[in-house]
Amino acid sequence: MNFSSCQVVSNRNLSADYYLLKAASADTVKMGQFYMVRAWEREPVFSRPLSVYDAADGCVGFVYRTIGRGTGIFAGLRPGDSIGLLGPLGNGFPLLKGKAALVGGGAGIAPLYLAAKQIKAADPGRGVDVFLGFNAEPFLVKEFESAVDRVIVNVGGFITDEIDPSGYDQILSCGPEIMMKVLYEKCRAAGKGDRLHVSMESRMACGVGACFVCSRPVGGSNKKICKDGPVFPAEEVFGS
Repeated sequence: MNFSSCQVVSNRNLSADYYLLKAASADTVKMGQFYMVRAWEREPVFSRPLSVYDAADGCVGFVYRTIGRGTGIFAGLRPGDSIGLLGPLGNGFPLLKGKAALVGGGAGIAPLYLAAKQIKAADPGRGVDVFLGFNAEPFLVKEFESAVDRVIVNVGGFITDEIDPSGYDQILSCGPEIMMKVLYEKCRAAGKGDRLHVSMESRMACGVGACFVCSRPVGGSNKKICKDGPVFPAEEVFGS
């Protein structure tokens, strides 16, 4: 695997243990894609998969949470430092027609900002609402407000309580799996189960489908989250 060496442009602490890292890159990224990211030579062994928050002005941005050694190293990066990027990778969110809802929880809000921008760019008159769930202090709310029609925030509760799926033609989601499963059940009850696409999170070793670290049953067969996903129709993930 060939990683591109890129320069860190900024690395901003957003809230508690959440950060927004921007690196110099002119890559064209589709909403919902990700990169394998590393800022070390040998240890830790594996790179970290990070969804793309934004790709604009010669930079690619990632929202991450410090939960281990690798992301702890990311938190110490400063402008001018070098990081390795492999990507963009994976299959992203589809672009459908009609009113859209984007539903995220915690670090799962990351890919929804680029999705919101690309949906609006494709059809500026299209209605786009964003639902953001947080356990504690919210972050990046103003950025989302500048990109969409309406932003709904829930702190400490369940963001899935805030959405009525019957009012939307397309629903995109990323976050804790239990959150997306609950959302799918609401969508199915509203006759919108086929309108929900979810971005799955998983530990990864390669990011390109060469190993089976991120393999899981989806739609009656084993799929690799990195290569077959990370985005899947929710019916294939949660449908019985």
